[in-house]
Amino acid sequence: METTGLSPQRDRVLEVAIVRLDATGAVVDEWVTRIDPEGPVGAIHIHGIRQADVVGRPRFADVAGTIVARLSGLAVVAHNAKFDLAFLRNELKSAGWDVPWIAAYCTLDASYAYLPDMDRRRLADCCWAVGVRLDDAHSALGDARAAAGLLGAYVGLNGGPDPVLTEAQDLARSTRWPSGPSRSPSRSASASVAGPRAGRMPASGRPARITSPRPTAPPLLEQLTAMSLLEVLEEGAPVGSTAYLEMLFDALEDGDISDAESVALQELCAEYELSPADTSAAHEAFLLALAHRAVDDGRVSHDERRELRTIASLLGVAETKVKRVLDRADAARHARLSAGLGALPAPWPHGEPLRVGDKVVFTGCDERQRARLEQRSEELGVRVVGAVSRLTAMLVTDGSFSGGKFAKATELDTRRVHPDTFEVLLRHLQPAVSSSATATAKASPSPVSTSDPLNAASPSAVRAWAVSAGLEVGVRGRLPKHVFDAYAAAH
Repeated sequence: METTGLSPQRDRVLEVAIVRLDATGAVVDEWVTRIDPEGPVGAIHIHGIRQADVVGRPRFADVAGTIVARLSGLAVVAHNAKFDLAFLRNELKSAGWDVPWIAAYCTLDASYAYLPDMDRRRLADCCWAVGVRLDDAHSALGDARAAAGLLGAYVGLNGGPDPVLTEAQDLARSTRWPSGPSRSPSRSASASVAGPRAGRMPASGRPARITSPRPTAPPLLEQLTAMSLLEVLEEGAPVGSTAYLEMLFDALEDGDISDAESVALQELCAEYELSPADTSAAHEAFLLALAHRAVDDGRVSHDERRELRTIASLLGVAETKVKRVLDRADAARHARLSAGLGALPAPWPHGEPLRVGDKVVFTGCDERQRARLEQRSEELGVRVVGAVSRLTAMLVTDGSFSGGKFAKATELDTRRVHPDTFEVLLRHLQPAVSSSATATAKASPSPVSTSDPLNAASPSAVRAWAVSAGLEVGVRGRLPKHVFDAYAAAH
């Protein structure tokens, strides 16, 4: 189907295509029609259907009988089937039909079994993965043909009947459709619901924004376009929220969620029976995955922080959690960069080693050497900052310039090292010390019992050990219990 918008409750169907297949997956016939939505056609830039294209076309009520006849006795196959079925049910009900339970098979849901390693799971992504052509994307017939091809590919990969599809087919054969409408149509041109709620559409005809427009190509949005569904699921998003997350990805591509998109997301939650706890977990996982992207280059800019706060606000995530998710992402990056680092050579004459996550400041160095060391530091997970504070691990200086940074380092008794020494420290970089371990050390200078290694170690330390020990663990997300058990046994 092609529709005027994303909301089954408020938008209308513009085009319907039905491709019927036999038991072997061969095409039996195709049927397609454009439909007069009895109002604005909506997002022309997506479906390409202009107002003139639907003038004189039948209303949905006029073709409802044909659609029912073509669906009767057959399972409906579609990509993100709940979305299409929601529109179909609402249009049929508005046309006066009593709608039975519609047996369906969703190629999006099935992709997790047949294509487990996909980054994104849109129809185009899944078709590309199995070599199915998708011609005329965002046309009803083009999408229907592609879904049919995708179904055939799944059956081929399965090597036999898909039990979920078989169950849907059995249910469809036993479903009784009414022979006609039981009441008069309830929608008309004067009651068109294309677009957001009445009173929410501005004079321009574009969806009302609930935030100010974002700057052109902001840095975090560039990260968003490269982010995958798998990254969000790894951070704790419910598996059943993938269709919701796909719509969220698309909605946030411009850094904003319009009123129409917000309504559509809420209705999708209802279609997929996502509870408030489910959507909250999905939002926090989405934000955490994005935070990982932000910190992966070693620094989080002010623009990226501002955008994270904006997205958190759009998703209903408390602003106080932005720092928390950045800290978690930073800790995961430190664990990843700490894995596999070698021990210090003996003897070691350079005092306290440099560690992943340490903050360093440069001043008064040869420009070429400084640029090289700063770049290498960031690559290895050492933070290069612009000002000395109590959190600064060391000031890198050759002593040729005694400016404000040098004075502040003297005041705070910050360690000062020569660039050549820093290069040695960087070459023998050591794993990060978790913030919790550091805080414990500062609060309790007396010896601490290490009889229970699980209590003494942070998750990031356990992750770093697991990677170095050759265990299969992700660089982010919750560690499985067997990894903690192995760590305890080894220590």
